[in-house]
Amino acid sequence: MGLEIFDVEWKVGKQRLLRVYIDRPPDAANPGYLGNGAGVSHSDCQSVSEQLSVILDVEDLVPGPSYTLEISSPGLDRKLIRPGDYQRFTGRLANIWLNEPVENQKYFQGRLAGYADGIVKLTVRDREVAVPYAGIRKANLVVEL
Repeated sequence: MGLEIFDVEWKVGKQRLLRVYIDRPPDAANPGYLGNGAGVSHSDCQSVSEQLSVILDVEDLVPGPSYTLEISSPGLDRKLIRPGDYQRFTGRLANIWLNEPVENQKYFQGRLAGYADGIVKLTVRDREVAVPYAGIRKANLVVEL
């Protein structure tokens, strides 16, 4: 279908939830662009849901009580998970939270300036900050209007 699994969440509580995030891989000619003219559509989510639910049920891959399967796109404020995400979205505004401080800060908001050799580069107020990828607790893109 030209899609990939971006992330998976499994939540257990009163109800069990399996949430699968799907994405359209970057276009080779424009790697920061979200696919060939569009991101993930509602019909993409529906098709993946139908196919995946059959596989999960037939193979009994989620044993136990019933669960809800939810298929979603990563959204405009998508998480940055893999090193390639930081390169793919170079130039985009991002929030980054760190496990350990860099330059006495554990939070940065700035423009992604690339990724190389385990280092995420971020432009913050006209200066470049180098953040070790291994030290990132969480990160996501910021929606700009």
